[in-house]
Amino acid sequence: MLKTHSNPHFPYRRSPDQDSGEPTRHAVVIVGAGPVGLTLAIDLAQRGVSVVLLDDDDTVSVGSRAVCHAKRSLEILDRLGCGDEVVRRGVSWSVGKVFFHDRQIYAFNLLPEAGHHRPAFVNLQQYYFEELLLDRVSELPGIDLRWRHGVSEVVAADAGARLTVNTPDGEYQLDCDWLIACDGAKSPVRHALGLESRGQVFRDRFLIADVLMKADYPTERWFWFDPPFHPGQSTLLHRQADNVWRIDFQLGWDADPEVEKQPEKVLPRLKQMLGTREFDLEWVSVYTFTCRRMERFRHGRVFFAGDAAHQLSPFGARGANSGIQDADNLAWKLALVVQGSAPEALLETYSSERVQAADENILNSTRATDFITPKSAVSKVFRDATLSLAEHYPFARKLVNSGRLSQPTVYANSPLNTADLDGFVGAMIPGAPAADAPVESTRGYGWLLDALGGEFALLYYCGTADQLPRRIIEAITALARDELAIRVIVLTLPGSGLANPEGGEVLCDAEGLAAVRYDLRPGSCYLLRPDQHVCARWRWLDLEHIRKARARAIQASETA
Repeated sequence: MLKTHSNPHFPYRRSPDQDSGEPTRHAVVIVGAGPVGLTLAIDLAQRGVSVVLLDDDDTVSVGSRAVCHAKRSLEILDRLGCGDEVVRRGVSWSVGKVFFHDRQIYAFNLLPEAGHHRPAFVNLQQYYFEELLLDRVSELPGIDLRWRHGVSEVVAADAGARLTVNTPDGEYQLDCDWLIACDGAKSPVRHALGLESRGQVFRDRFLIADVLMKADYPTERWFWFDPPFHPGQSTLLHRQADNVWRIDFQLGWDADPEVEKQPEKVLPRLKQMLGTREFDLEWVSVYTFTCRRMERFRHGRVFFAGDAAHQLSPFGARGANSGIQDADNLAWKLALVVQGSAPEALLETYSSERVQAADENILNSTRATDFITPKSAVSKVFRDATLSLAEHYPFARKLVNSGRLSQPTVYANSPLNTADLDGFVGAMIPGAPAADAPVESTRGYGWLLDALGGEFALLYYCGTADQLPRRIIEAITALARDELAIRVIVLTLPGSGLANPEGGEVLCDAEGLAAVRYDLRPGSCYLLRPDQHVCARWRWLDLEHIRKARARAIQASETA
């Protein structure tokens, strides 16, 4: 039992489906109430899609597990109504330091510029994270969460899937139009369908030790290569909530996981590192680096997300963050299809876009693992020489890899994008996640991403204009009245007296940062997807171009 947290246990409840005699049919069933399954259920429910959420357990994560929540994940959680609580409960940080032997060789800042709502990362133990998501689930209609309902068999068909569900009262069956497996690395759904996840298991082991202590260390990520307290290996330290500190020790492939978890092995390692500082051991685990994925994340009416679809090494905080981005990518597409507003072909882009993301994450995780754990004497000499150079020469720091930290994927080659017709500079290319910026509005929005929301949105920039041309007003009104209404945001600079047009809202680019980050000039506009990725941009507003780009973004068949 942890000293700082007691796991809640949620009651098993018998479902009416168990007494219906015949399998009851549901539109969407999600298997796995971890971070990814909960995120996906919340997103779908907010979009008006009811879900059944099944979990074979009756509690949240045992142990801290995934603790680093990236800026992009926090922005997604803001849209789902959970961001503020995660940030309030967790520990924010952006600075990391790298050590070699007994000295610091350099430091880095993952978010050096101002004008962002969320920090680079927030550290919060997975059990707290899941509890905050469950609080949000309890506020929403349309989520039927069933604890101790574990899936044992799955039969897929063209029209959906039939599940056999085990409970304390015995098994029952239910049918669904769409099935989403968020049931972890060992995924019973994947195994039931005879599907495989392929990749690489790295020959090394790492010890996680969560330590409860009052320390005056700054809230930073510290990584040591070959430190004097753990020679020949690597160590990672960072802070979580409740004065709990995560410490990772590299052990080597020959280490016995069960032996290494014993207090008589763990405590001497910690004392060697922490000296005379008092601490209590909170939680211990041993893991092996694994990088693998399924070939495809969609199989007919069955989808895979999170660890069920792909596994990554923990260094770089890519596992849970990429899973949350899986949910973010799938929810809006599935909602449109379920509601009859988009063709089923749209769902194939979930697999193509998130396979690209998984490959990026696997590449970065593999490179980090190769650098942290050299596979030969020659590669170790190269690694150590790089670290020595990095202390004095900035160019060498780009070669040091202690775990490239999670970044959102840019879907640059997505079929949902419309190619640029005009010249732009900067990072906001089609496929990129939208950048945030401080704004002011009569409705109280303080940040651009909050104003964009979770639907198609058009961002139109008019600079300091006091009034809009008639054709722009007519276009804004038409977009708001279209069958798939586009939310229109008119962005101004301070000093403009522009009023909200019919069907649109005026925001003031309070510090001019949005104009810089999006390379805006008067007349420029961006079309954003419901997951707040850019799908098109122009230097002038043309209603027909916008409609074609939106059609392409829901069908992947139109040409702009």
